[in-house]
Amino acid sequence: MTGPGAQGNLDTEERYVEEALAVANESGGRGRRPQETRPARPPGERQDPDLDEALALVRERDPHGPGPGAPLAAAGADAPASMRRPAGREDTRAPAPDGTAEKRSPAAGSSKHGARDEAMPWSEARTVAERAARSVSRREPVGVPLEAALGLVLAAPLTALTDLPSFDTSAMDGWAVAGPGPWDVREEGILAGHAEHAPLGDGEAVRIATGARVPPGATAVLRSEHGHTDDKGRLAGPRAAGSARAGGTATLVHGQDIRPRGQECHSGDRLLPLGTQVTPAVLGLAAAAGYDDLTVLPRPRAEVLVLGDELLTGGAPRDGLIRDALGPMLPPWLRALGADVVAVRRLGDDAEALYRAITSSTADLIVTTGGTASGPVDHVHPTLRRAGAELLVDGVKVRPGHPMLLARLREDQHLVGLPGNPLAAVSGLLTLAEPLLSILGGRTETEPCTQVLSDSVHGHPHDTRLIPVSVRGDHAVPLHYNGPAMLRGIAAADALAVVPPGGARPGQELELLDLPWPWVG
Repeated sequence: MTGPGAQGNLDTEERYVEEALAVANESGGRGRRPQETRPARPPGERQDPDLDEALALVRERDPHGPGPGAPLAAAGADAPASMRRPAGREDTRAPAPDGTAEKRSPAAGSSKHGARDEAMPWSEARTVAERAARSVSRREPVGVPLEAALGLVLAAPLTALTDLPSFDTSAMDGWAVAGPGPWDVREEGILAGHAEHAPLGDGEAVRIATGARVPPGATAVLRSEHGHTDDKGRLAGPRAAGSARAGGTATLVHGQDIRPRGQECHSGDRLLPLGTQVTPAVLGLAAAAGYDDLTVLPRPRAEVLVLGDELLTGGAPRDGLIRDALGPMLPPWLRALGADVVAVRRLGDDAEALYRAITSSTADLIVTTGGTASGPVDHVHPTLRRAGAELLVDGVKVRPGHPMLLARLREDQHLVGLPGNPLAAVSGLLTLAEPLLSILGGRTETEPCTQVLSDSVHGHPHDTRLIPVSVRGDHAVPLHYNGPAMLRGIAAADALAVVPPGGARPGQELELLDLPWPWVG
């Protein structure tokens, strides 16, 4: 293409590519500097997912700009020489500890997906995380008091230690009566928690409170609002079934408002199966059935390593430094996912400190923040290679959060590397840490939750997107402020919607990843 018009189109395309590169640099790994630009790719070379996502965002901002093919043309042979990637150029990782440059290749002992250029599909990465957890030997059950069991999983079936109720009880305040009325009322009453009362004879009644033991001989409980005194001073109420005596249009059925012994269960009955998660209702049932302690699977132990010299622990951002959002956010989130967070350590950008922390940790799961890209201070990959880790997932086709990783350090110890951007870290947490912790904690699999989308959502050309949504009625409403570094959207969200490549339209049913707030505390 030649001539002034062609040059003008090329200038427009070049502007879009440059803007896209700027967006990609802003949303990429922590090691990528804002002033850096990525060389464009010649025709036929493998596409750059970061650039593709950035281009999609730019097109979203300016729908009248070049079409989907325009930026690729600008990046090809007709592009300015300054924007072309030299043929045969290879991407490299950060320098190794010995100072040599390392190509992007699988870590020692890694799977076929070890290379960063072979990022896994989102659903496959979650499956790999589950499979990794299943490979861990089953941990020994522990006995804990009821007050410490919330959120844990039963390691043995819950079997009734007594009949429920353990004796015939009154379901209402009123009178325990024997036979058809009217009844002569005894002076004393029966309160809950008292020993067994003397038997009632036919035609007798006694005041009784809800939950109190019903005396022998009682045939029903007459509710307070249904009883009244007749002209002879005796208790009257609805006539007994089959009786010719008057006393109302309703009938007092034999056994009415009496909870018989064993109505809910008998001693030895199985109440809940192995693998049930302990909810507040489960705690109540266990207490009613006679338990003081429960046999459960212990919580997986997690340790959080916060990386980055640019992070502040207090005050407003200043002098090029930013507040650490992940240090305060990740521990309670991990606890909500069932983990026992044993330590939170801030290491800065120190490769040696990271190596010592990883190799000395006794946690079941180590979670790192930042340092998963290939910049000069991104030490996670070199450190894992140095530690001889097996890289199970190295990059996931999901936005935000694609540089996330999962590694096996020992048979019973794993590491989840989260990107440094806050929402990208949440994406990694729910993609890799949540399924891993769920299996380690013994939780049973649940059917995916789905919801109809209220509005259209732009998608990445090739990758899954996770976006914050608010559930309103029977629709999921996409929220704004869903960029990789933003938390404003997720702070107001009920869930994350799983958006397939290419986006989603209004009325389309999408999978939702619930946020586990009920378990925080």
